[in-house]
Amino acid sequence: MFTKTAGFRHDSIPFAIAAVAQLGARNGFGVDHTEDAGAFTDSNLARYRAVMFLLTTGDVLDDAQQGAFQRYIEHGGGFVGVHSAADTEHDWPWYGGLVGAYFVSDPAIQTAQIDVADPREASTAGLPAVWTRTDEWYNFASDPRSSVHVLMALDERTYDPGDGAMGADHPISWQHAYDGGHAWYTALGHTDESYSEPLFLSFLLGGIRYAAAPPAPTTLRIESG
Repeated sequence: MFTKTAGFRHDSIPFAIAAVAQLGARNGFGVDHTEDAGAFTDSNLARYRAVMFLLTTGDVLDDAQQGAFQRYIEHGGGFVGVHSAADTEHDWPWYGGLVGAYFVSDPAIQTAQIDVADPREASTAGLPAVWTRTDEWYNFASDPRSSVHVLMALDERTYDPGDGAMGADHPISWQHAYDGGHAWYTALGHTDESYSEPLFLSFLLGGIRYAAAPPAPTTLRIESG
């Protein structure tokens, strides 16, 4: 659980750290927290099933640390990105592919409706088909739909998206296999209240489980004759 910031720092970070630690304690997995980018080494990352960028911002890893993190994913590691993980490492194209899309703008915190596109996944199971909640709703520099599996999309008719509105197709949470590993991202999670909201925490737990799942075994097929 990595919360280093080199730009805007969310007041909700302490609430988020506590909530993820509690999810681990209640669901049988360990959670380590750091803001030390020096933790991004091959040997240290190999200890973990998933790495969460939790409300990170800006350029938080140097070249060597980026290399270690990329190798970690290439060897089957998992990534969980929460909210401003999409406002992180804008100058690193590989990371842009991992997170899926970069943040470009955000309107005021307001209530909006989310259409749950796929209720069958670990993170979306149990969510209402239309989820109404209050958060800070990101606009993205590009629509990631062509390269990710979209879990949820915003209905821009239900709130004011401001400058940078994406229109009829506005993915807000997604997952995908990427470069040997798995990545799950949600733009939800700006507010302090998110981290005491049962549906959001259940959604986040499912994302952790998706990212931490071991990669599917490779089957070698031998043709006779």
